[in-house]
Amino acid sequence: MTEDPKPATAAGPAGSAAASSAAASRPAAVPAPGRPKGSGPAGGPQQPRPARAGRAETVRFAATHTLPAFLRGAFHVRPKVVAAYAALGQQGWSAATLRAMRARHGGAPVEVRGLSGNLLVLLDHADVRQFYELPVRTLALDAPDKFRGLSLLEPTGVICSHGDTREERRRINDEVLAADRPAHPSCREFRAIVDEEAAALADRPELDFPRLRRAVARIGRRMVLGDAARGDEELARWLLAIREEANWMRIRKGRAAAAEALYAKAAARVEEYAARAEPHTLAALARRHGDAEGPDGTALDPVGQAHHWLLALDTVGPTVARTLLLLAAHPAEQEAVRAEVDGGGAELPRLRACVEETLRLFPLVPDLVRVTRAETVWRGVAYPAGTAVLVPALFHQRDPEHVPAAHQFVPARWLRPDAAQDIRMAPFSHGGGRCPGEHLGVLTSAALIASVLREHRVGGGRPALEPSQPLPGLLGAAGIRVALTRR
Repeated sequence: MTEDPKPATAAGPAGSAAASSAAASRPAAVPAPGRPKGSGPAGGPQQPRPARAGRAETVRFAATHTLPAFLRGAFHVRPKVVAAYAALGQQGWSAATLRAMRARHGGAPVEVRGLSGNLLVLLDHADVRQFYELPVRTLALDAPDKFRGLSLLEPTGVICSHGDTREERRRINDEVLAADRPAHPSCREFRAIVDEEAAALADRPELDFPRLRRAVARIGRRMVLGDAARGDEELARWLLAIREEANWMRIRKGRAAAAEALYAKAAARVEEYAARAEPHTLAALARRHGDAEGPDGTALDPVGQAHHWLLALDTVGPTVARTLLLLAAHPAEQEAVRAEVDGGGAELPRLRACVEETLRLFPLVPDLVRVTRAETVWRGVAYPAGTAVLVPALFHQRDPEHVPAAHQFVPARWLRPDAAQDIRMAPFSHGGGRCPGEHLGVLTSAALIASVLREHRVGGGRPALEPSQPLPGLLGAAGIRVALTRR
């Protein structure tokens, strides 16, 4: 569950905008080509100048990075596109492009021109750290193209808000999700829901993704809206249609009215469920805040965030499928996890580490995109407000130059005390934009995996993974299957 909804698509056909701010101590940018380093027009000190991608670099970046991200879908991932790109090794193309840009420009932030305007791509960890340290008021999450889609999905949500109203909505959202606690106050009820739904998955010798996805959707509706919403497939179809429409908002601008009408129907249905939801549900917890208003008199609409919670909980399905597939390919790790599950503890640190490692390898949000609300400075170069800034998070998380065993499944790395603050690994981001649903998402994923492993071993995974070889850059969830063998 993340405040960034899905893979960002900046500087491409669905370009998103983003942001960042200054650090006076940053090293200078790469000097302009054609002049001696450190000299200006008259031989004096030269002011740092931005590094800019050339035409060939820009085309390569668009073709290998931003266009594939757009085609995969920002708010609803298209399984066939993901499968095609996985087969072609698209993530390898993207990584090669970013490595070449980093080498050519000495690691400096690189301006890339796209259809949505210029985009500042951060390729060095010092700049990435600055990105995470900047306050959200300076480095906002609602990039213009992302905002177009989110205005359909959650017009009163946190990401579509600004200033004090945004801060108040975020405060309520964090309280409902228990963002500061590893275990949600409703975790006992949520685990019971997961166990009930997981029981139906174990009646066949094979677990495939379509069945898992449907079970996760039921879990999500029960956790957010209550048991009455469990079988509401119509609401699920409405929300799916809105997400798909949001993918195309830059192109289908004329269809906004129809999408808004569909959202109104879905919002009314959500309100009906919220009014009678069990006390442990997220909707009921949100309703405790009543008809709160922001500092400017804007209705905060706490229940309006339910659309984002449902969207985020849907991502548990792909996460669980990939983690089970990785455990099937790593039997020693599976046995260690099963021993932990059999021990009866509630925290399950090793299993949680497996989930987090899966999200490092295959993050739900491969790119973090922000837009600046004030002038910011990167390596001594000032950029105006409205600058789009991109952190290619997947690239950094699987960068062999900085991450040991970058393409291997190594859950133990997440058991270090400082792992959650390591900026090289950001499946839930860092700083003010860190996902408030991080703990709830990991808890739900781990609980579902534990329910499967209590009675079964998993093996015979498809697609087949070879533990001794680098893992693929993309792993579509739609085709994942694992064999279930009773213990």
